[in-house]
Amino acid sequence: MLSMIFSDPVVWGSLLGILIMIIMAGYYTYLFIHNSGEQTSEK
Repeated sequence: MLSMIFSDPVVWGSLLGILIMIIMAGYYTYLFIHNSGEQTSEK
């Protein structure tokens, strides 16, 4: 049964989409935390 599920290209497309969404969420979370720590004004 598992070999039939993982041989389906729709499953791989869904897993790839979920993986891309997790990577993007982690990246933007990192950017937000990294950029919010540097609030020094240089006037």
